[in-house]
Amino acid sequence: MGLKIDGSYGEGGGQILRTALALSVILRQPVEIANIRARRKRPGLRPQHLAGVRALAEVSQAEVWGDGLGSSFLSFSPGQIRSGAYTFDVAEETRSAGAVSLLFQALALPLAYGSGPSEVRLRGGTHVSWSPPFHYLTEVLLPTLARAGYRADLWLQNWGWYPVGGGVVDLRVEPLNGLQPLTRWKRGALQAIQGLSAASNLPVHVAERQARRAKERLLARGLPVEIQIIPAPSPGQGSFLFLVALSEGGMGGFSALGARGKRAEAVADEAVDALIQYLDSGCALDEHLADQLIPFLALAPGDSGFTTSRISQHLLTNLWVVRQFLPVEFTVEGEEGSPGAVKVTPSRQGEQVSPRPRGLTADP
Repeated sequence: MGLKIDGSYGEGGGQILRTALALSVILRQPVEIANIRARRKRPGLRPQHLAGVRALAEVSQAEVWGDGLGSSFLSFSPGQIRSGAYTFDVAEETRSAGAVSLLFQALALPLAYGSGPSEVRLRGGTHVSWSPPFHYLTEVLLPTLARAGYRADLWLQNWGWYPVGGGVVDLRVEPLNGLQPLTRWKRGALQAIQGLSAASNLPVHVAERQARRAKERLLARGLPVEIQIIPAPSPGQGSFLFLVALSEGGMGGFSALGARGKRAEAVADEAVDALIQYLDSGCALDEHLADQLIPFLALAPGDSGFTTSRISQHLLTNLWVVRQFLPVEFTVEGEEGSPGAVKVTPSRQGEQVSPRPRGLTADP
């Protein structure tokens, strides 16, 4: 019998599935997930979720039942983690610009528990709505995780926009030598604001206007900023602005995507507004970094903690999922939708989930 997870809990989206399956693979804990994505307009497994299920099944040699489009129930029984070379395509099941970053979220931690490095080619959307863009992973998430002992690299080979997709990302994950606790209570002095602006198969002035508007607004607040305009080779059309705030004790990333009928200045305003809200909060981490760190910190020995610009339902739901698998205590200060703090306390101080937990043997 597998551990039973209610996929309708909290925000009731795909993150429950990704976190549950990742921990299932690491701990070699069979799991049954019901009511998958029950709170979404189109519930059940969509192509990008199905791609994540099948990717994790392949790397862990799992037995799976219910892995079909639209399925609301999944039984997943993992075996041994197998390091190696893989290719996973979000569009394999149907034509889709599903997010490769969500595939990354599913695979990143389990692959680190293999006996050797893994190299993965991911195909799909690299800069699409409702998911972290590629540059958030490389400029915000991975640098933060490196301080916790996690080692991985990402390379963008081709940009993928909605609806065409066609993006290509290469990932290399190194085996863990041990995760370390991480504390980010105070943001400290702002050191820099950096950014990039890009457009594919659109006039160059689109990227230039995005960058110019962002600079004007930030400089008006006395915030110096450097924004690069970079090429974005892609089979589709799209535009993107990304800003990262670097501080002594924290980091935040903020982005916006262009769309038909959306002015370049509106794209810039969206990203700048999010950055300013983060700075005004005084907290160390942005809301998305907060929830993405949770599984890593829960597997590290010793106490971790951070302040975040917003306690999101996504974060609270991820805390709940992790507690179904691990003996860890989370203390949350602050109300949902407001700035707050999270403390992570493993119940077994000084111990850590090893790279071969629950009797996992070395890869063949």
